[in-house]
Amino acid sequence: MVAKFTAEALNAAKQPAAESTRAKPASAVPAVVLGAGLMGRLLACKLARRGHPVQVFEACGADAQGSAARVAAGMLAPLAESAITESSVVRMGRHALERWPQLLEALPSPVFFQQDGTLVLWHRQDAAEADRFGTQLAATARRLPELPVAQTLDAAALARLEPALGERFSQGLYLPAEGQLDNRGLLSALAMQLETLQVPVHWRSPRTPEHIDPGPEGWLFDCRGLGARAQWPALRGVRGEVIRVHAPGVALSRPTRLLHPRYPLYIAPKPEGVFVIGATEIESDDCSPASVRSALELLSAAYTVHPGFGEARILEIASQVRPTLPDNLPALRCLGPRRVQINGLYRHGFMIAPALLDAVLEIMDTGRSPLAERFELRLEGFTD
Repeated sequence: MVAKFTAEALNAAKQPAAESTRAKPASAVPAVVLGAGLMGRLLACKLARRGHPVQVFEACGADAQGSAARVAAGMLAPLAESAITESSVVRMGRHALERWPQLLEALPSPVFFQQDGTLVLWHRQDAAEADRFGTQLAATARRLPELPVAQTLDAAALARLEPALGERFSQGLYLPAEGQLDNRGLLSALAMQLETLQVPVHWRSPRTPEHIDPGPEGWLFDCRGLGARAQWPALRGVRGEVIRVHAPGVALSRPTRLLHPRYPLYIAPKPEGVFVIGATEIESDDCSPASVRSALELLSAAYTVHPGFGEARILEIASQVRPTLPDNLPALRCLGPRRVQINGLYRHGFMIAPALLDAVLEIMDTGRSPLAERFELRLEGFTD
C-alpha cells in the first residue's frame, strides 16, 4: 500500500505558528523525508523553515539510537582528515565550518560548538608516522592552498597551547581553525526544532520510497543511511567504536589526535568534563558491542596522552555502523522526478552534512547545484 500525502493534507497537519521567521518559497510544495538521523533532521528542519509542509518517517525513536550520528565525536577537521580522504571532502569540511554557526543559531536550544583547532601528537617511537602525516599535509597544502597551514609545535609552544600536555610531549602539530560540536546535543536540538515547527515525525515507522507518494508536485528525500541498501546495493557498513568517559581531572581544551601506525586515536572534549575517545574503523556491518581488545586499546592510548584518564569514569562504550559507498565518498542519487537519495556520509557526517544540505536545496530551487560541482559531489541519475 502506498501512503499519499497531498499538499492540502500536509498543510493541515501544521499550524503556521511563528511563521514570520521562515523564508517562504514561491511554491511551498510538500516534502517527505525518510530517516531522521543527522541528514534527515537537518533537511526536514530546513525545509519546514522555508515553508514546505514536511513529514518525516524514522525507523527508530527520537533518541537517535539507530543513527550513526549518535555514536560519533562531531569533529569538524578537514585539514586533519585530508590525510585519509579526498580533496572534495576537505572542501565540504571547510564549507561546514562556515555553515554550522549559522545552522546552530536557528535552533531553539544552544549546542556546544568550538573552533579552536586540532592538536596532533605522537610518541617518540612513532616519529615515522608523524613524518608520513606531515608529508600528506604538505601535499594537501599544494592541492588546496586556501586551507590554513599546519603549525609545528616545540615543547614550549605545546605547553602554551595545552598546559596539561607540555611535560608529556616534546613536539606536535597545531591545525588552526578546525572545530567540533556536541553531536547528541545537536540531534536533540534538531528534534526539538521539528516539534517547534510542528513537523509530523512518525517515530518507529520505517518506510521505503515505494511506500510513499508525496503528490505530483511533492518531493521525497531518502536519508536512511544503511536502511536504504535495498534501493542502493553499493552501500556497505563500516563499523566505528567510541568510548565516552567523565574525566573532570583532565584539562584538554580542543580535540587531540594521537598518531599511531595501528590505531590513530582522537580525543574530543565535550562540556562538563566528558570526553569522546575513538579510533577503530572496521569493514563490517556488525552492530554488536565493542570488543575487549578495542576498549583496551582505546583506553590505553588515551592514558598515554594524559594519565588523568586512568581515574576517568566510563559512561558508555558504543558501536555503530556508518553508511559507506565503494569510494568512501558521499553521493546524491535521483530515483525519479523529485525523488532524491542522500547517502554515503561514511565517517565524515558532521563535516560534510551542511554541504550536502545546501546542494540539495539548490537542486530543489533550480534543478542544478553549483555547489555540487564545486565540491565534486557525485550526482547519480540527474539530468541537466
